[in-house]
Amino acid sequence: MSNNEQGMMNVEGTSKQMKRLTLDIGLGALLVFGFTSLVLLVAGAPVLAAFQNIWLGSFGSTAKFSQVLAVWVPLILCSCGLLFTFRANLWNIGIEGQVIMGAIGGMAVLRIPGLTNPSLTLPLAFFGAMLGGGAWGLLAGLLKTRGGVHEIFGGLGLNFVSQGFILWLIFGPWKRPGIASMSGTELLPYKLWLSTPAGWRVATAGLLIAASALIITWLFLEKSKLGLKLKAIGKNPRAALLYNISPERYYLLAILIAGAFAGMAGFLQITAVYHRLIPSISSGYGYLGLLLVMLAGYRIGPVPFLALFFSALNVGAIQLPIVLQLDSALSGVIQGCCVLSALFILGLRLKRKQP
Repeated sequence: MSNNEQGMMNVEGTSKQMKRLTLDIGLGALLVFGFTSLVLLVAGAPVLAAFQNIWLGSFGSTAKFSQVLAVWVPLILCSCGLLFTFRANLWNIGIEGQVIMGAIGGMAVLRIPGLTNPSLTLPLAFFGAMLGGGAWGLLAGLLKTRGGVHEIFGGLGLNFVSQGFILWLIFGPWKRPGIASMSGTELLPYKLWLSTPAGWRVATAGLLIAASALIITWLFLEKSKLGLKLKAIGKNPRAALLYNISPERYYLLAILIAGAFAGMAGFLQITAVYHRLIPSISSGYGYLGLLLVMLAGYRIGPVPFLALFFSALNVGAIQLPIVLQLDSALSGVIQGCCVLSALFILGLRLKRKQP
């Protein structure tokens, strides 16, 4: 077979994959709207009015859209990290704990006495957060490679540990002066808040970090030897050994990178969103990132658009109990519909691959 013929076959194969991915995303969107409409009807809510309020709650003003972007940024960071682990066929369920440990690592630096210069303290906290998230991811990787613990169970266990650790800090060493509260630690000094444009609720630095993460992830996974080696390990780790590619080394590297990205998300949560450490600092973005990446077919192209959709749904659904007097739990039910839709699409893909 000539090089031209082989090239044409590769192009045709890529085109078919993109068409299937587009159809899957379209089908997933229809399922989401269908399930959501059904839930709204059962709840006795006007369907069109509900969708209108979700839209207005997300894009009705610059401030509301900036709030969507404030959710989009950490969701992008978690998703980019997960793309590395999924490429190596690792289910990094511990991404939630890595966000938490990243936030703790960043807060630990911000609480160091004497570090009062924001231009020095904030970059140090950023790297502290990356170190915290990366180290927690590396621990999950070591449990798999050295302890024989599957990454799903190791990650879930570490999520519980990190949640217990953050509660201990909030009610113990880092509690507010004179009181321990579920509202979190004391607010950071204003000079340690990441700056936001006037009228916006998302930090400019956060947008730049998320955009950089997307570019870096694309370059490493699609244009570097690292991405090729991770793909080889993900497809067949035993065959990769024949090419002197160590699955253990790249498992650890992939989950370390994922943890570092999650740590960045934790850093932004404490410096740009909550300005303190709270028990639910991860906001479920790690688990939502898992859903998003699966729905994107483990490709980076659809990730920013799907992240925008889920971010808008997350923010816009808040309008439903306010305007239509619906139960506040309905927004969670809507997100559950998204989970069911994604699982259905994933099942179709697995069935399609079967002979």
